[in-house]
Amino acid sequence: MAGSTLGTHFKITTWGESHGAGIGVVVDGCPAGLPLTEEDIQIFLNRRKPGQSRYSTPRREEDAVTILSGVFEGKTTGTPISMAVYNKNQQSKDYSEIASYYRPGHADYTFDAKYGFRDYRGGGRSSGRETIGRVAAGAVACKLLAQLGVSFLTYSRAIGPVALDASAEDLLSRDRGELTKLIGSNPLYLPDAEKAQEAQAYLDRCMKEQNSAGGIIECVITGVPAGIGEPVFDKLDARLAQAIFSIGAVKGFEIGDGFRAAAATGLANNDGFAYCSTDAPADGSAAVSGGTADNGYPLPHPVCKLSNHAGGILGGISDGSPIIFRAAIKPTPSISAAQQTIDKNGNNISVNVKGRHDPIIVPRAVVVVESMAALTLIDLMLENSGSTLEKLERIYPHEQRS
Repeated sequence: MAGSTLGTHFKITTWGESHGAGIGVVVDGCPAGLPLTEEDIQIFLNRRKPGQSRYSTPRREEDAVTILSGVFEGKTTGTPISMAVYNKNQQSKDYSEIASYYRPGHADYTFDAKYGFRDYRGGGRSSGRETIGRVAAGAVACKLLAQLGVSFLTYSRAIGPVALDASAEDLLSRDRGELTKLIGSNPLYLPDAEKAQEAQAYLDRCMKEQNSAGGIIECVITGVPAGIGEPVFDKLDARLAQAIFSIGAVKGFEIGDGFRAAAATGLANNDGFAYCSTDAPADGSAAVSGGTADNGYPLPHPVCKLSNHAGGILGGISDGSPIIFRAAIKPTPSISAAQQTIDKNGNNISVNVKGRHDPIIVPRAVVVVESMAALTLIDLMLENSGSTLEKLERIYPHEQRS
């Protein structure tokens, strides 16, 4: 199977199946000297592990990570970091009858069409459990990015029809610590207590009807300097879209104003620039960045954007303002209500999917979206380290050589 590797400079390869011995990842390209422990990884894995509320699968897994290589005396060595999470609560018998038919909304049919064979126990490589490797690698990427001043705020923007009223910019104006605490205080990762209650009531109705729900995840990345991303095929927004779309449940991606830009005029959609004389943004501006001139050297004054309709990326390159994007997550396809499908014997049949399934994927996918964004960003930031001669001279100053 091709396609299990992501990245060029910060490269990851995930492995394992939902009901196999375990799930894991190999991270190659992490610089030496980054403080890293299993607890750093576990914090991220705990955000996606099952069985944490009535809105997630009752499958009970500790998802305890083991670092097998690449870390010595609490720091990365620069060699490949291998991490594993061993499965302990498989109930493969719950999926035995699935071998004879194709579940609606799943990859069962397409796997058979491609390979002529599939692991029907929970979906194998197409299972949401595959994202464990992504999250473990994302934890490393996030810690490395934190060393560079980059931070993430990721949360549920909508659960079914229940959506936040506040914009990402409104949320950014609030105390980050209090906001993070609020997001983690409810099982749906919504930064609004009233909306969380409303969304839970909606999900309870779906569950009574043996149905499921989808939603939208929003990710806000701050501290990204201007100049990250390549202007043609490796645009930052294009790479983010590829990474987010590689998550199995994602059916839509937009950045900044996204599809709203199609109904706007150029005058309304363009983000104006201004030179700022202070470190704080001018009144009404979205952010401040220390831009660069054509020769790669810093501009004489910090640059303010007067709005952020572009979502922090222009021409495929970061502009220094917050990067804001959203991912649309489809409803969980495994539901107990009757659905129409076919079996391998050529019969049209009705099925009620059995097993342990999430009534909604969104809350557990929040950290997956954050991890994929972090992996994309650190890969392009490492690539950017050689974009100008001045940057190379900082890394390899010739005065130090005789």
